[in-house]
Amino acid sequence: MISIDGLKKNYGNFTALDNINLELLNGEFIAILGPSGCGKTTLLRLLAGFMKPTEGTITIDNELAASSNKLVPPEKRNISMVFQSFALWPHMTVEEHIRFPLKHHRFGKTKGKEEQAIKVVEALEMVGLSHLKDRYPAELSGGQKQRVALARAIVSKPSLLLMDEPLSALDAELRMEMRREIGTIHRKLGTTIIYVTHDQGEALAMADRIVVMNDGKIEQIGTPESIYNAPQSVFVSTFVGKSNLIKGEWVGENRFIPANFPSVSWQDIGISKEIKAQNLYPVRPEQWKLGEAEQNQMTGIVQFAQFQGNEIHYSIQSGEETINVYASVFEKRFLPGDTVSLKIYTGVEERVLLASSR
Repeated sequence: MISIDGLKKNYGNFTALDNINLELLNGEFIAILGPSGCGKTTLLRLLAGFMKPTEGTITIDNELAASSNKLVPPEKRNISMVFQSFALWPHMTVEEHIRFPLKHHRFGKTKGKEEQAIKVVEALEMVGLSHLKDRYPAELSGGQKQRVALARAIVSKPSLLLMDEPLSALDAELRMEMRREIGTIHRKLGTTIIYVTHDQGEALAMADRIVVMNDGKIEQIGTPESIYNAPQSVFVSTFVGKSNLIKGEWVGENRFIPANFPSVSWQDIGISKEIKAQNLYPVRPEQWKLGEAEQNQMTGIVQFAQFQGNEIHYSIQSGEETINVYASVFEKRFLPGDTVSLKIYTGVEERVLLASSR
């Protein structure tokens, strides 16, 4: 288990990390998600042992790994890293790259050449590169290079695998393929993975838990489902997936009246106190149910309607707000200029029916 307690990192007068507290369980896949400059790479570098924290501690398997007074360097930690840039050596073949940690990694060092060969074959098979073992990096595609970097990182079977934006240099199709590869490898090895990304899709698809960061602080920690369905702050609701922040007024704890529609009332579906305090009601684009304009309902005028295969993406002007709506192609289609009512799927059964129709 890894425990991070009161972690702080300053660069001069700039605070890159501020009071980070986090526990990671053995075998867990954790995604550190946030925009550029939020501190996620600094956190990864501290976990790797590249530098000391200004304050706080990092404990790995009940042993102090880092504090303001102590630092266990990377070579003395049972970790591996996968970088965005692949970090491959041009003069070494695929096989030589993967064999390298077995010769030099303190925890994964394997003396016997036969045992090394077995482990290299296993790693090559795991990433599907057995047929390319004699090639050099210049002869490989981007996806193949990333597989080499991944195989090199896992061949020594580290207790912790750190991944820093590993798929950002790949095109969309390759990213999807590598997500599946990394997920499969994680299930096979059971290694703890800390995966830094700014891509919410990667985090939602791959992680057991997501740590959402902003301005050097943790905004929220939770499963992908809880992060998406129950954001605790305005930042999380808009950064992780799109969210329409409807202005209005909370009446008591459980009733919201949207601005300009005094006869409309929405119930609380788990909105956080922080968001309520700002008199906002976050609604995901897929939570809306469009219909013909009705009295005593929130209404708007369709500005744009874009066909997206299984969905229609609408932009709807309601007062001063532009609302994004994702509707199923099996529902009634509306055209620009149409006035529509905007209701919310609030019940669990309604949401299940909506999901099944898509």
